[in-house]
Amino acid sequence: MGAFVLTDMQARKAQPRDKDYKLADTGGLYLFVTAKGSKSWRLKYRFAGKEKRLVFGQYPEISLTEARDLRDDARREVREHRDPAVEKRKRKLAAAAAAIETFEKLARAWHTLQSPRWAPVHAADVIASLENDVFPDLGKLPIPAIDGPVILAMLRKVEGRGAIETARRLRQRISAIFGYAIAEGIAEHDPASGIVKALKPLPKKGRQPALTKLDDVRMVLVAAEASGATPVVKLASRLLALTAVRPGVIRGVVWDEFEDVDWENTEVTPEASPLWRIPAARMKLVVDRKGEEAFEHLIPLSRQAVAVLRATRKLTGRNKLVFPSQRHAHRPMSENAIGYLYNRVGFHGRHVPHGWRAAFSTIMNEKAERDARASGQKVHAELDAKVIDLMLAHVQKDRVEAAYNRAAFMDRRVEISQEWADLLSEGLPEPAMLLDGKRR
Repeated sequence: MGAFVLTDMQARKAQPRDKDYKLADTGGLYLFVTAKGSKSWRLKYRFAGKEKRLVFGQYPEISLTEARDLRDDARREVREHRDPAVEKRKRKLAAAAAAIETFEKLARAWHTLQSPRWAPVHAADVIASLENDVFPDLGKLPIPAIDGPVILAMLRKVEGRGAIETARRLRQRISAIFGYAIAEGIAEHDPASGIVKALKPLPKKGRQPALTKLDDVRMVLVAAEASGATPVVKLASRLLALTAVRPGVIRGVVWDEFEDVDWENTEVTPEASPLWRIPAARMKLVVDRKGEEAFEHLIPLSRQAVAVLRATRKLTGRNKLVFPSQRHAHRPMSENAIGYLYNRVGFHGRHVPHGWRAAFSTIMNEKAERDARASGQKVHAELDAKVIDLMLAHVQKDRVEAAYNRAAFMDRRVEISQEWADLLSEGLPEPAMLLDGKRR
């Protein structure tokens, strides 16, 4: 661009005169000095065939070097067919909007936008995680005040309680919220994107801790139900154990999923064919299978499972959800409620909610083998192994449709479900006794 005409010394020594005057630099930049001694940097440029002027700010708040950088930015905008004056006004408006836009307000708008794409349980989990861990620290802050260190400090608290995976999920959600803010013109960058490597690494995944001896798993329920947990959590734990479904399925269950249950009968007597029909959308399936009715999962309900549901219905029967959150009836209970209960009563690192699946599989397969040896019918054990896999909704990549054949071996599934419930429930109180903490 040639040699600079103006020097910083000339700008500093410029004195007021009888009239306003200019000290020119290059590329249309000049220092405007008023008769009262005020000095400001300005730019003369042409856009859409018209001569225009842009004020950068006062000298010496803005140095000569900074003014030249602003000039270069403005001339670049002109080359890109953007009016620097309009761009400056847009940046000013965006900054003003960001200053009054709190993170919580923005996060809730993002959640409302995304929720229709998610399963209700997942949508509830997302907002609950933000309310519990993020909003207390970041919720009231304006967007410009949130940077990487602020986010990292909040996530360190989550890591500090051992929730490494939760911290990483929260970072992803915060990053998505800032992506939304960028699209809305409220933020210019995502401060959460650069802190991934600063988070603690996930522990190597292994098998979920699970007890697989009948006496041991009974003791899990005995200890959990003798604790001070709420009746809803205790009943959810009992139903999880009896059905061996994935914990997320228990949390999101609604009353409409149960069929042929006699809700009026208070006695635990055999039903015609009580059934839990879990929609495909709530099963652990590949995405393109979730909308297919043929891939819903059917669980025959034992007498003991029906008794759990009857007891629970007295507490939550007016709700849509069977096991709602204690604070928000329209949201499922916390994903950690049962796990924290087991940890508190002495089973930390020994048995997790997901462990009921391993317990059911191990104990019932071992029983099938013992029965086969006693009867000399090995084929029965092999058949039961397939039925047990089917009851757990295990998916084999090359046999997805076979694994989700809804009605396959239903008679035997009913029998195995009842056998498991009889074994597991021996010595346990009736579920109705859990409503007020009384023990039989």
